[in-house]
Amino acid sequence: MGNPKHTEVSVARQSPQRPDADEPELDASTGPAEPDQADEAEETGRASTSVDRSLWDELRIDPVEIALPAGAGFTLRAYRPARALTPTDVTERDQDDPFLARRQVIEEEEDDETVVILDKELAEEFAESDEDAASRRRRDRATAADEADDENATDKADDEEVPVFLSHRGKLLLFKTPESLVSFIRSGAPNDLSQLDSWNELSERVEPDDIAPLDEDTYELDLVVENLRGGHDTWDSTLLIKAGEAARDLSYGLRLPAVLDMLSSGSSLDDLDEALRATANGGIGGFMGRRRLKKIGAQTASLGWRTIVGKISAVVDWRD
Repeated sequence: MGNPKHTEVSVARQSPQRPDADEPELDASTGPAEPDQADEAEETGRASTSVDRSLWDELRIDPVEIALPAGAGFTLRAYRPARALTPTDVTERDQDDPFLARRQVIEEEEDDETVVILDKELAEEFAESDEDAASRRRRDRATAADEADDENATDKADDEEVPVFLSHRGKLLLFKTPESLVSFIRSGAPNDLSQLDSWNELSERVEPDDIAPLDEDTYELDLVVENLRGGHDTWDSTLLIKAGEAARDLSYGLRLPAVLDMLSSGSSLDDLDEALRATANGGIGGFMGRRRLKKIGAQTASLGWRTIVGKISAVVDWRD
């Protein structure tokens, strides 16, 4: 970044000098003190976690744990540019839902309506009679500019990294044990993550001990509704913010437009999320966030989240 390099000096905290500093420390039984086994276990655990994370960091896939009213399970999630992914196929899933199937029939009937298109030359004659050449050129330039803006927006959207889960045909695959998840990964069964270039390597290297999600990748959706029902003073901002992040990812990855709409910018649940984040950040923003939270109805928030959790639970395929 152009900043000058600084020499970093590590200064150890000095212990008081004792006459017997060179002698081994004795415990209560007058024997040499043994290393604390708890400390050893902690160091071993940290080393193990570091090794486990190297696999996930290298392959850019993460283990995730999601708790729902029906139980908790493990799955996988990755982020990739939208242009590099084929979305999960929800055709079969939506056919199983009578309400979605009915909506599709109505949409197809509307699409079949007859549209009369004027002959191109005749349309141009009408246009020439309504406006002169100069106005047409202005219109054409404006149209071209709009199309260019649309193309730029599309390109940016295609480059944006989006979530993709271990799913199949619009269903999230959740496994109750690390062993069952690893067994599925190695099985070669079809799934939406198999399109990733790192999937084959994961199937060769992953072990059950590797399925250890970070705290930030652990989501307790089963607790959200009950927490919201408790009222403003009991709301757990960390729980609710993480739940919102998971729900947005899941609704995008599993193609649940109704859930995306409920969490979209300007919605009541999005206002709740923003107020919780402001409160968690503290300061004057936190004060304003707390004021905003008091204006959000606990019953409305809990009912909205109950709907979200229900829609996500409906598209889960529990394994084992």
